[in-house]
Amino acid sequence: MTRLALLGSPVNGALSPVLHRAAYKAMGLPWTYHAIECPPQDLPHFLGTLDGGWRGFSLTMPLKRTVVPLLDETSETVTRIGAANTIVVTASGRLLGENTDLYGVMQALREANVTTATTVTVLGAGATACTALAVGRELGCDQAVVIARDTRRASSLLGPTAERIGIKIIIKPWTAVDHHLAVDLVVSALPPHAADALAPLWKPGTGTLMDVVYRPWPSRFAHAAQGAGRRVVGGLPMLVHQAAQQVALQTGRSPAPVTEMLLAGQSEIREVA
Repeated sequence: MTRLALLGSPVNGALSPVLHRAAYKAMGLPWTYHAIECPPQDLPHFLGTLDGGWRGFSLTMPLKRTVVPLLDETSETVTRIGAANTIVVTASGRLLGENTDLYGVMQALREANVTTATTVTVLGAGATACTALAVGRELGCDQAVVIARDTRRASSLLGPTAERIGIKIIIKPWTAVDHHLAVDLVVSALPPHAADALAPLWKPGTGTLMDVVYRPWPSRFAHAAQGAGRRVVGGLPMLVHQAAQQVALQTGRSPAPVTEMLLAGQSEIREVA
């Protein structure tokens, strides 16, 4: 039996299994996909003991950076961002790494008619923040502000990471958020509820908020941004598009059934709510 899985910690309640299973059903593939709890220290052993039934994996936090040196081959996007969210397992057992998060965010923004951004603020300093910085570069931004609760952790984005992405990064402390929301694009790369306290800081204006949260939706931060006149793009379209790209890579069949995946995700979110 052909098996795939989501790896990460925590993975309880993750939407990826719903999306991938919907894709396989629409494609007539009798494949299985499950969420597997896998902390970083267990990843090398897990990947080193795979049998021939595995076709690929999705990776969520905190594995997107940890996995990179464990891969046999990585794409240009993985090298540039320094993080992988996708593994394709070849017939010979080689592990090929890809990052479909960048594709997912870009597709979600295009659907919202966001095609340029010369001023960008990113909230957060993890692997998703690296993707957000690459998105900013793709949209025409050459200097971005990163707002971090831990500025020492955020300093890891400087140097080689910034050079690979091709963007200048300015790190600001959490207390500086309200001075950096009046930009073309704000990307909240924070987990659910982490930006709730920032909601009152929005002032009337234009621009776009991309919030990677998809549940609960809208987040308090996104609701306040919309009330202040911002275009808001949620995490579900991003998640669906990145998962669809994973499906295409892992099945070798393109395009993936995006509509069926989106409907399955929407249905799951409604049921849980």
